[in-house]
Amino acid sequence: MRKIAFVNEKGGSCKTTLSVNIASYFAARGGKRVLLIDFDPQGQSGKSLGIDVKSAKVTTLELLMDPNVKVADAAMPTRIENLDIIVSNKTLTDFPTQVADDENRNARLRDKLRGLRGYDYLIFDAPPSMGLITINIMLGAGEIIIPVNLTYLALDGCAEIVETVGAVKKNLGNRALQISLVLPVLYRNTRLANAILQKLSDFFGDKLSKNVLGYNVIVDEAQSYGKTVWEYAPNSRGAQVFEAIAKEIDALG
Repeated sequence: MRKIAFVNEKGGSCKTTLSVNIASYFAARGGKRVLLIDFDPQGQSGKSLGIDVKSAKVTTLELLMDPNVKVADAAMPTRIENLDIIVSNKTLTDFPTQVADDENRNARLRDKLRGLRGYDYLIFDAPPSMGLITINIMLGAGEIIIPVNLTYLALDGCAEIVETVGAVKKNLGNRALQISLVLPVLYRNTRLANAILQKLSDFFGDKLSKNVLGYNVIVDEAQSYGKTVWEYAPNSRGAQVFEAIAKEIDALG
């Protein structure tokens, strides 16, 4: 079972867009059993699949907080064949406060995933921060994919993620954790964007994705209707790029 987290502490880096559409591709087109877990309190992974996350009775918060709630209790099927989801909503913002006195607060997700069977992929949509929830994700995941918006300040964010992954491996015991891919997103053909691409290539080498996700209005339209790009415009340029990214990720395993 591959456990892949899309992580970037910056908002607007396409984490949710990638998480939902890559998970959907693996499930519907790849025939894999996939569980998508939303760790963003905005609940946008569920919303992107047309789910009313506000009314969900069992969410990521209950999974992390209630010792009696198992993954199977929190996972719900989606209309996408082979794709389940554990949704999130604003209640997840209470998590750091509720576990403040718990010595095992960093490892709650890891412990819940221990012994899990029945899925080929777990996909984690991380929040736009480097707090306790993201540390839980890094302890529970095996791979990190970093979507990078091609702006100057995004380089600093990348460096911080690399440092955090190193600290998790060294100090918290997840020595198998790796950055498997760095994925440029929202690309526009400008001098600055191309310079940043070169810097990313120099630093990450073959971990830099061979694919670049540009801005695509079709993808935004699909999300506004609570649909994946495969449902909304399966033959579009946006769908073709996501397919190429999904195949690249699959080949890494």
